[in-house]
Amino acid sequence: MARIILHKELFEYDTELRKDFPVICGVDEAGRGPLAGDVYATAVILNDSVFIDYLNDSKKVSEKRREKLFDEIKEKAVSYCIATATVEEIDRLNILQATMLAMKRAVEGLGIKPDLALVDGNRTPDIDCKCISVVKGDATSASIASASILAKVARDRYMKDLALKYPEYHFEQHNGYPTKLHYEMLKKFGASEVHRKSFRLEK
Repeated sequence: MARIILHKELFEYDTELRKDFPVICGVDEAGRGPLAGDVYATAVILNDSVFIDYLNDSKKVSEKRREKLFDEIKEKAVSYCIATATVEEIDRLNILQATMLAMKRAVEGLGIKPDLALVDGNRTPDIDCKCISVVKGDATSASIASASILAKVARDRYMKDLALKYPEYHFEQHNGYPTKLHYEMLKKFGASEVHRKSFRLEK
């Protein structure tokens, strides 16, 4: 019962906001913390007729469930856009500004201009529409939760592709995050071109 109530609340949160802002997009990112790879951001527009069961913060959903939700969200969304900021941009701008840039690209890449952007966290990107931050937004808003799923799955798939190109770092196991294994491989092989040189790469 608790799960069903949680999901209803996610959608009801957005429904209430649509009374004043008919077109809402949720925005979230994936990949701020890793030592390697691009940072991803996604913007998603849903409408009131959409309900997606099992939708939740991507960190609280199994990988298998995320993969299924990824396809369902893309199918049911009015519009969505998955965007990135590159490793080079992360090193040049810093990770916060690069994340904001990826979010801006995601919102601007939507097929419809939103009346309101709901952004997970406590910061908002510089975009041409009303924008509010929602702390723990991926557990509050269905739109943000949907963006969270798309960003997480897209970035995980990207890191699996990098694992094929750079097998020595075992990206498929840690997705670039600062794990013991990752630090060991960095010590053994040094940094690759997809590592963030502005990050601390030694433990």
